[in-house]
Amino acid sequence: MDTTLFFLFLIACSAAGATGAAFPPGAWYDTLRKPWFTPPDWAFPVAWTTIYLLISFAGARVAVVEGNAYALAFWAVQAGFSTLWTPLFFGLRLIRNSLFAMAPLWLAVLGCTVTHFQLDFWAGLAFVPYLAWVTVAAALNVAMWRLNPDVPPLRRS
Repeated sequence: MDTTLFFLFLIACSAAGATGAAFPPGAWYDTLRKPWFTPPDWAFPVAWTTIYLLISFAGARVAVVEGNAYALAFWAVQAGFSTLWTPLFFGLRLIRNSLFAMAPLWLAVLGCTVTHFQLDFWAGLAFVPYLAWVTVAAALNVAMWRLNPDVPPLRRS
């Protein structure tokens, strides 16, 4: 694995992760009704740090493999939709509309998992925790929308 490529992918992950710092859950999120399977607050930074390290590893492994176009395209798409979801859900408080970012995000992570496995077993395996996490996140998103149907979006002044 090329260390420079690993750090370049990690920088991309950090840029996506910065939206979490820019749009923290805060008091608004604390007031929402949540499903029974909501992970504890401490699990989110642990999960995302682990996921970002793993998918940076995966990206670096497939970046040097011939025939990697689809894997890298899916990698880029998941990064984009991951970056978009946080401002929609936490920033603008658009619980339902954030599903329009979650659905393609889930598909892109699935695409990453499949295409990375096709190129490199360890790269594919590195995407499995992300696929599991984004599946839980999608279920949470749907459940939060159903449990909080009347929560208004953030009002801009």
